Amino acid sequence: MEIREILDKLTHIANNQREQIDKYLAEGKKVVGIFPYYAPEEIAHAGGLVPIGIWGGQGPIDKAKNYFPTFYYSLALRCLEMALDGTLDGLSASMVTTLDDTLRPFSQNYKVSAGRKIPMVFLNHGQHRKEEFGKIYNAKIFDKARKELEKICGVEIPDENFAKTFEIYNENRALKREFIKLAADHRQTVKASERCLVLKASWHMLKEEHNELLRELNSKLKELPVEEWDGPRVVTSGVITDNEGLLKVFDDYKINIVADDVASESRGFRIDVDTSIADPMMALSDQFARMDEDPILYDPDIWKRPEFVVKLAKDNDADGCLLFMMNFNDTEEMEYPSLKQAYEAAGIPLIKMGYDQQMSDFGQVKTQLETFNEMVQLNRM
Repeated sequence: MEIREILDKLTHIANNQREQIDKYLAEGKKVVGIFPYYAPEEIAHAGGLVPIGIWGGQGPIDKAKNYFPTFYYSLALRCLEMALDGTLDGLSASMVTTLDDTLRPFSQNYKVSAGRKIPMVFLNHGQHRKEEFGKIYNAKIFDKARKELEKICGVEIPDENFAKTFEIYNENRALKREFIKLAADHRQTVKASERCLVLKASWHMLKEEHNELLRELNSKLKELPVEEWDGPRVVTSGVITDNEGLLKVFDDYKINIVADDVASESRGFRIDVDTSIADPMMALSDQFARMDEDPILYDPDIWKRPEFVVKLAKDNDADGCLLFMMNFNDTEEMEYPSLKQAYEAAGIPLIKMGYDQQMSDFGQVKTQLETFNEMVQLNRM
């Protein structure tokens, strides 16, 4: 396939999650919903199940308001709505975590509502991740989830299945990291919106299928010369940036995303699984222990995180950072002052933008991007 054909196919998959679920169900496969954040979807894959990432999206929020106040952050509201309104019908199970303050009540509200239709596999990660006792605890949590999935879905998930799964998932992480760099070097060929959707597509398909397409796409991009681009080079940060209107703004304002610190994107595939660890549950626990520089994960060294995001901009020759602050997400809001201080100290522009998945009016974002462009041009003089 040619580059445009691959991009169009992945964009279609990213925008048609329900179609993908129906495709796998028609093939006789069982599908498991993987809710944010960091549920070890490899467990489902190793059982021959199809993990599908559930990251909310645009759409009505009605039934979920019976369980949350209307000002709750939109990702959680929409995720619950999808489970209640039939959008996720056909799923055999859902894996739900509690890694931020919003998801703790989400898990309980899911259990008493949607959980009657789509059983919940609950993962209560331990935040003391690096100590040996923490690794052992999380390995036990993951093994409990494995046993629950086996029971709910009527499958076996033996240790020996994980070697192939880890190989597939590590390759997927590596291919996505490579794609991000290639997309930054070929902004005329890969629009900012397409960059986001290529990564998003991996949530809606088996990773081995995504690998096949991404491997071919990367290979063809590497054959092209590096492309000149006069638009702003930016790092994006936040929970998720897949709103169709926002992606159009990225394209209209000639944004080139050279790296990201987005939860639904790079934060999830920075760290590979160490395949030398014999026990697959300990291997997954060890991977989680090495996930750092993330606002929802406990780290006693609070200054590592802002330094990391600044370094991301410096290492990728970015003109600045676009920080998308999901409305009513306390975790992201609390870290903003430290990020702002770090970027000011480095002399790199940082623009904070309020955001949620249901936004349709991006007038303020456009105004902020115009200001950002002016700052970039001044810095380049």
